[in-house]
Amino acid sequence: MSGCCEDKVFDGISPGYKRALLAVIAINATMFVVEMWAGLTSGSQALKADALDFAGDTATYTLSLLVIGASIRTRAITSLIKSASLAAIALAILITTLLRFMEGAAPEAQTMSLVALLALAANVASVFILLKWRDGDSNVRSVWLCSRNDAIGNVAVILAGILVAATASPLPDLIVALLLAGIFLRSSFAITVQAISELKTERSCEIKPESTNQ
Repeated sequence: MSGCCEDKVFDGISPGYKRALLAVIAINATMFVVEMWAGLTSGSQALKADALDFAGDTATYTLSLLVIGASIRTRAITSLIKSASLAAIALAILITTLLRFMEGAAPEAQTMSLVALLALAANVASVFILLKWRDGDSNVRSVWLCSRNDAIGNVAVILAGILVAATASPLPDLIVALLLAGIFLRSSFAITVQAISELKTERSCEIKPESTNQ
């Protein structure tokens, strides 16, 4: 008779998944450099926020790759680390965006939209690469959530660029940066809940055999 401790959830042990993860890591690392440069030269807070997300994804995806095949506890703890990094990025975005509210200078809208389109293409490619493995343990699911969120964020940055061009105001850019911070916090919460659930499940599975032997 099978129990909860025997349920098999995809944990990333697959040559195809590892190759997909390597491809997505390369895409994210490249886009971090491109988008941060564009954000700094154009003065766009939303682009810099999205670039920070690319950097965070590069680091966390690499961490995900390294712990494939490890114990449930190790993978769950790794997911908690990734969750904390997402929350830290969100906090950094919130702080820098609030500081930019005081400056009032509008970013370069054309650069915002063009680079956001490039970032969207990169993230959509990542989403399709990972589509087959969108469900799994917290380590696998966190990768999917980050890629999906990135694509949503890029659409928001493109819309912000259009609104900045139409209004000559920095507000759309700053509002999108704040929305991105909210998305990161929501994903951080979802990953944390799943990782804690996995830790509790593993703990209960360790206790049950001990109880049986008494």
